[in-house]
Amino acid sequence: MADIIADGRTKVAFVPTIADKTSPTVTELEAGTELQHVMTADGLIGFEATTAEVDNTSLASTFDTRKAGRASFSGTMLRLKKQSGTDTVKSTLARGTTGYIVIRRSLPESQPWAASDEVEVYPIECGVPRLLPPEANSVERYEVPTMITDEPVLDATVSA
Repeated sequence: MADIIADGRTKVAFVPTIADKTSPTVTELEAGTELQHVMTADGLIGFEATTAEVDNTSLASTFDTRKAGRASFSGTMLRLKKQSGTDTVKSTLARGTTGYIVIRRSLPESQPWAASDEVEVYPIECGVPRLLPPEANSVERYEVPTMITDEPVLDATVSA
């Protein structure tokens, strides 16, 4: 087995409508707005699940035991590069906008969406975009909070 290099192998899109989040269609994904070209290299923030621990130790136990509890995501947001002229991405991700963030990993980002692609589908609502302070030797950037509004599907398969 060979290692998979991450560079250039993550596709991220904001998709306004998906009928079945377990199986988004190529047509639905193509109707979305691809974001990977306007995101910073560290721009996919908080899209890693954490699982709470549930203590199930009994009074008779001599060892503390745990079970898996609720899964959650915290601080999910997109960090984007500000574009000159009309920044259509910023207006697309305005406060209160709902839709889906769809992430495909491990395939070249330039490869079109295809049936059988494995994707993650996050139902989201956008918060207020905030400009980040300027830094030397950097592009202007902003962040869009993306609150997850329903349970995401982390192993969805794209259908035709």
